[in-house]
Amino acid sequence: MKNNYIIIHGSFGSPFVNWFPYLRNEIEKRDLTVYTPDFPTGVDYQNYNNWSKVLESYVSAGIINENTIIYAHSIAPVFVSHFLVSNNIKVKKLVFVCGFNNYLGINEEYDTVNKTMYFDNLETVKNLSEEIICFYSKNDPYVKYETEKEFADKIATKQIVIDDGGHLNSESGYTEFPQLLEFI
Repeated sequence: MKNNYIIIHGSFGSPFVNWFPYLRNEIEKRDLTVYTPDFPTGVDYQNYNNWSKVLESYVSAGIINENTIIYAHSIAPVFVSHFLVSNNIKVKKLVFVCGFNNYLGINEEYDTVNKTMYFDNLETVKNLSEEIICFYSKNDPYVKYETEKEFADKIATKQIVIDDGGHLNSESGYTEFPQLLEFI
C-alpha cells in the first residue's frame, strides 16, 4: 500500500499559506495522495475537540493509518501527538515543524486557542510512529528555541535545527521548504 500524506496548519492558519501549497504540489508531482485539511480557527472555534473532529473523519474514512506521513506546523505537532496518543493510532512518520507543548505567553488569543492542545506524556507518541523528525529554529520570534528543543528532545528520532529560520513560515521566507522533501 502506498503512503499517503496529511499537512496540518497551525493556530489562526490555513492550508493555503506558508510552505503548505509548495509541499502539497511536490507530493502530488510524485503521484502520491495528500490531504490538507482546513481546521477551524478563531478563539471560539479552535480547540482540541473541534480539531479532533476533523481528524476523526480521516480516521473513519481509512485515510489515517500505518502508511500515513503527517507534516505539522506550530501548534499542530502537539495536537497531532495528543490525537494519536488519545486514540492509540499508529502512523508511519511524523514531520514536525516548530512544535511545542506549553504556554507561550505571546498574546491572549494564541494562548486561549493553544491551551487545549497541550497534554502530559508527550513522549508516548514515540510508540505510535516509526520516525519523528523535528525541525525548529534558533531565532523563532513566537516559540523560544529552548521550548522547541525541549519538545524535540522528548520525541524526535531526528532533529534539524535551522540557525536563522524564524518560525519557518512565509513571514520568515518559507513559502518553499525543500528540506521537507527528504522525508516524503
